Amino acid sequence: MSITELYELFIHHPKVTTDSRNCPKGSIFFALKGKTFDGNEYAAKALSVGSSYAVIDNPAYYTGERTIMVKNVLKTLQQLAQRHRKVIGIPVIGITGTNGKTTTKELLASVLSSKFNLLYTEGNLNNHIGVPLTLLRLNHEHEMAVIEMGASKPGDIKELAKIAMPNYGIITNVGNAHLEGFESFEGVVSTKGELYNYLRRTKGTIFIKQEDPYLQAMGKGIPQITYGYSEEAFASGYIQTCTPFVTVNWKQQGKLHTVDTHLIGDYNLDNLLVAVTVGRYFKIPAERISRAIAAYEPANNRSQLKETETNQLIIDAYNANPGSMEVALKNFAALKSGKPKAVILGDMKELGAASESLHRQIIDLLRSCQFEKVFLCGDCFAKVAEEFPHFLLVDELCRCLQAEPLKEHQILIKGSRSMALEKVIDVL
Repeated sequence: MSITELYELFIHHPKVTTDSRNCPKGSIFFALKGKTFDGNEYAAKALSVGSSYAVIDNPAYYTGERTIMVKNVLKTLQQLAQRHRKVIGIPVIGITGTNGKTTTKELLASVLSSKFNLLYTEGNLNNHIGVPLTLLRLNHEHEMAVIEMGASKPGDIKELAKIAMPNYGIITNVGNAHLEGFESFEGVVSTKGELYNYLRRTKGTIFIKQEDPYLQAMGKGIPQITYGYSEEAFASGYIQTCTPFVTVNWKQQGKLHTVDTHLIGDYNLDNLLVAVTVGRYFKIPAERISRAIAAYEPANNRSQLKETETNQLIIDAYNANPGSMEVALKNFAALKSGKPKAVILGDMKELGAASESLHRQIIDLLRSCQFEKVFLCGDCFAKVAEEFPHFLLVDELCRCLQAEPLKEHQILIKGSRSMALEKVIDVL
């Protein structure tokens, strides 16, 4: 079946699913493959529990006219999403970056939703499957979309930009992450820059930090809307306080605005300024922008503050790379709380050959910060922990904290998602 024919079906059946356990009535099931599963095997089940059609690429699972044979299910899903994005020709903002892209996306969603009917990436659906699934949720009532784009190897952003066709782009920053796939920092820069390359070719516009030399070099030749620390930028700002929630002062056209946020960490300033800049660019009143930012509360273990019966926790256990780990530790060290400070750190994953040296740099930083307590978890930290207590498994760490409880501490919890450090929350 051609994409044109499939799109005609999609118009009448606009719900798409890739999970045979969740097949709304009238939906189209796409039989994707994974490392440990073949969605073709579940096509018949999807049809029996609610889907009107199943898209497959293995003829052994063809069961009749309600099964649609294609050469490659994933490519078909992506092509269908691209076609739909063309039909729903609204402005699309693409976001990528090493750190802060999800927080930036959520802040943008909060601000832009105050004026527009907005579609935006939910959770972390920012890869070669998540982006098309998000785009296929577009309908004619939407006025704008914000699409987050993640990458773990060269070419990922190029592929996603081709599907999403953004009119505007944001690269939050570039740093060391997913080095197993990128091999080097230069590989990260090149891949993130694929978003700028797309916008350069299509005459799009970028929202860009005025003071970032990497981004400025990458963004030459593209119309820019700048944010930063100088009033020369379209929107500028600075941190007023961070105790631990950030209070930010921002300016646009010379007028000062002060916002009390629910974000922890002065490193969120750039994320906040992007949201301000995009909001003002799309002519959202300043007061409405400030209210939207003040109302936003992070979730999913991203810089969340939690008060337990005995401790104050800063939970940042959704993701970690050397850049985000460094700024989190420095910000935590600078907080004035009056309580002894403890840090619980988990491994930073996917760093390839540079892993040991990058984890050792974090050990050096821990020494300079002189926290009262340090607990390290994972086999990467175990290789370099030296004087600091370390545990291979989170469960071992939990047993230690149960035997010797921390009390009246301010505690930072940070590590890669696969470490599941959120398990320690219950024993703190």
